[in-house]
Amino acid sequence: MKKLFLLLSLIILAFAGYGLYLYQKIQALPQVALSIKTDQLLKVERGVTGNKLAQLLEQEGILSEGKWLPYFLKLNPEMNKIKAGTYALNDVQNLGDLLALLNSGKEAQFAIPFIEGETFAQWRKKWETAPHLTQTLQGKREAEIFQLLQIDDLIDNAPASKTLKEWQKLEGWLAPETYHYTADSTDLDLLKRAYQRQKNALSRAWQQRDKDLPLRNPYELLILASIVEKETALDSERAKVASVFINRLKRNMRLQTDPTVIYGMGEGYQGNIRKKDLETPTPYNTYVIDGLPPTPIAMPSERSLMAVALAEKTDLLYFVADGKGGHKFSRTLAEHNRAVQAYLNWYRSQK
Repeated sequence: MKKLFLLLSLIILAFAGYGLYLYQKIQALPQVALSIKTDQLLKVERGVTGNKLAQLLEQEGILSEGKWLPYFLKLNPEMNKIKAGTYALNDVQNLGDLLALLNSGKEAQFAIPFIEGETFAQWRKKWETAPHLTQTLQGKREAEIFQLLQIDDLIDNAPASKTLKEWQKLEGWLAPETYHYTADSTDLDLLKRAYQRQKNALSRAWQQRDKDLPLRNPYELLILASIVEKETALDSERAKVASVFINRLKRNMRLQTDPTVIYGMGEGYQGNIRKKDLETPTPYNTYVIDGLPPTPIAMPSERSLMAVALAEKTDLLYFVADGKGGHKFSRTLAEHNRAVQAYLNWYRSQK
């Protein structure tokens, strides 16, 4: 009996020792180093179990042996609140880091820069090639996207809305910004954010505007802001450039701004404007048409919106590049012609 008791005791001790060994091995799993590639992403589906997570990590080559992972998660339920999503593993060193990340729900963030002064066509190329952005708008016409964003809600009440609705263009309606998104976000969701941001900025500018602006509605402010955006990149000049156009509108003078000519030329623009381009009628050629073009010609920043809303009080009517990154402003045509000649002299001296 003593021998049998001793044998059973040894067996129990052996099982207890092995159990303790396994427990310690399992509890040490957070310190296990992982094989992470540069910029590696991990996509975790909703409702993933410990077994499925272990299989996923093995399939991705992140964890060489995952059989103990389900047991660890059962023993440590606080680490088993894993959230679905796509995660960037750049800062992950070991299994503990990975589980903490998956429990945090902090998904990988991607960015797409929408730059002020660029056009809808340029932005469309960006979002159609953006990584991990679900494409739902490919093949849709601009007017269809316009309707999906429900932009009519804002311009229906504007004067001459019937003419505006003929131009269902997204030019100007999206706010320039670097937008961050998670994997599997849709392009439409991204544009809705950009539209809402621009709509709010335009509303603020319109509410704060000088009451003597020669603009009938927020849409006309948006149009003029897009022209200001294309004419100068200097914050210090925006309100002064805006004042020139506002003064010309008040005097029923044509705006005569080159960016509108370029926009009206479309793909026909090859980098320079000729005299015949200035004389060729298009809906956007402000050397030919009176007043504003029918739509914005680019995506204006909030700075340009506010520059129009609160333009400087001047009697300026002209401006031309000064060769130093800014512009020379003039009150009379004679002053302007001298400024133009000075610029041409500088330009020729650079060749």
